[in-house]
Amino acid sequence: MDVSKKKILNGYHVVFLVQNIMVGMGLLSMNNSLSPLGYSQWWVPILFGVIANLTIIPMIWLNLQYKDDDLFDIHEKLLGKWMGKSLNFILLLYAIILFSAVIDSYLELIQISILPERSINGHLIFFILITVFIVKGGIKSLARFCILTFFLTGWMAYFLRWGMESGEIRHLLPLFNFTGKEFLEATKSGYNSIVGYELIMFFFPYIRKPEKAFKHSSIGIWLTVFFYLMVGIVGVMYFTEWQLEHILFPVLKLFQAVDLSFVERIDKIGITLWVFLILTTAGAYLWVAKKGLDSLRNKNSQYHIYAVAILTYVVINLPISQIIRKTFYERTFYFSYGFILWPILLCLVHLVRRRKMR
Repeated sequence: MDVSKKKILNGYHVVFLVQNIMVGMGLLSMNNSLSPLGYSQWWVPILFGVIANLTIIPMIWLNLQYKDDDLFDIHEKLLGKWMGKSLNFILLLYAIILFSAVIDSYLELIQISILPERSINGHLIFFILITVFIVKGGIKSLARFCILTFFLTGWMAYFLRWGMESGEIRHLLPLFNFTGKEFLEATKSGYNSIVGYELIMFFFPYIRKPEKAFKHSSIGIWLTVFFYLMVGIVGVMYFTEWQLEHILFPVLKLFQAVDLSFVERIDKIGITLWVFLILTTAGAYLWVAKKGLDSLRNKNSQYHIYAVAILTYVVINLPISQIIRKTFYERTFYFSYGFILWPILLCLVHLVRRRKMR
């Protein structure tokens, strides 16, 4: 339990926390999200990796100035109690909504591909309970689950072999066959697939060697980019431009290309194992929401996990159309872009305050 901010995370915990939180549902739909670029999309994960590595610098630097504080504490120290708590409340809502979005999106995928025309309410309850069980052990429990998830799911990259063998390598060229408008459109929707690394600002106080946090988080980012790059290359080789635009989860189609005599539908196995990646991402947002409630109430309580879980169940079951729900989730994900850039402003505030105190 996170009774206090004890230094309990080693470097490898940081690597796998960053790497697993970033994947979630993003990898499943990345080729589709980048479809405005057509066949030129495969190299974009490298660009996203560079952006992620650059934007994490002010996050790490800010946290190094307040080694024992997470972003909730930093807000109150830099901006004052009331403004800080107001921002923390917004972050709490943000974490709850993204926790709901990750779970809801995965359950929708299950309903479409495995359990059509069947209620998934029982699966929703079970999924939330499993996430609560993981998060109750604290951030180290979540980090250990991330390590387990990596070894349970990482090997699935081998299934890309069949798509590569059946694909056309000539699809990889030319590299820049798109307009500026298409690039901005693809970046706007595609960068959502790589967000999650910014949560390091919340678990930073638990890192044993904070001075090495940038190195370890960078390894996590580029490990994710490596998998995204492989999926991007194989997807471009295997699919037509029409398929890239219209197939919502191209990775599952790539799994269907696998030809094994003893297994009929590899994509079903892929969807089933993907639950571990969803649990790590959902668990991270649940943990952040719990810490947000702790901050607002000035009280560290495990009951806050249950409160967030119940609220999430209510949010997912609100009587609104799926289109409205998806639009709401999507716009909340766009909030991530502002959240990623927010530490730059906080760094400036910190420098101004430090200069005034001299």
